[in-house]
Amino acid sequence: MSNVTNFRTASSTSDIPEWQLRVDLAAAFRLAAHYDWHEAVANHFSLAVSKDGKKFLMNPRWRHFSKIKASELLLLDSNDDSTMKKPDAPDLTAWSLHGRLHAALPQARCIIHLHPPYATAIASLADPAIKPIDQNTARFFNRVAIDMSYGGMANTDEEGDRLARLMGNKSIMMMGNHGVLVCAATVAEAFDLTYYLEKSCKNLVLAYQTGQKLHIMSDPVAEKTAQEWQADREQFFAHFEQMKLILDEADPSYKK
Repeated sequence: MSNVTNFRTASSTSDIPEWQLRVDLAAAFRLAAHYDWHEAVANHFSLAVSKDGKKFLMNPRWRHFSKIKASELLLLDSNDDSTMKKPDAPDLTAWSLHGRLHAALPQARCIIHLHPPYATAIASLADPAIKPIDQNTARFFNRVAIDMSYGGMANTDEEGDRLARLMGNKSIMMMGNHGVLVCAATVAEAFDLTYYLEKSCKNLVLAYQTGQKLHIMSDPVAEKTAQEWQADREQFFAHFEQMKLILDEADPSYKK
């Protein structure tokens, strides 16, 4: 049975063998580097492995995305207060953000935090809303949390808790003056959301650069389009599976 079939039929990532979860999360890191979404040895992805979401996989501290392997991912517990005292402790900002999000949002199985160029450019505007100007941007209509209260590095539990409250049941957060957060039920869906988020923000940046007035969809059309995206879940899994095949041809070491 393929990975994609397992994810489609499982009720939660807790129903998927941990090794398979490791492989898929490692693939997501490699693909982020492939698309130039990464930033030096910063940024973090995590993936819940327990039913309550509090035990999760995350990248080791300061490891480049292009080098991450499945076996190297950390297995952490948001209830473990000793995590940052251990020799293999994760990055503090990663723990403060992902640890608190997994503790508060059990539905957020896979959490991606990035500073990709176009999405971060939009998040840096006084109005970081993703305007529905085409069918890609319309995917995010009324489905994005916006944080306009950046106060420095997210390196405290209090900041992680604040962002968790703001995220709520949304899948995307535009983090003003910072970057983006993506939350989804599976790695495949989180990857697909991130791909289209960055592509949508690129479209929006290019449209802004023309200096012409944006042709923004009506709310009913934008909502209809967003719902049509949500109904196309099979495509999200197919996208991720196809990208893993491309990875396998170039460098399958992420599976080790």
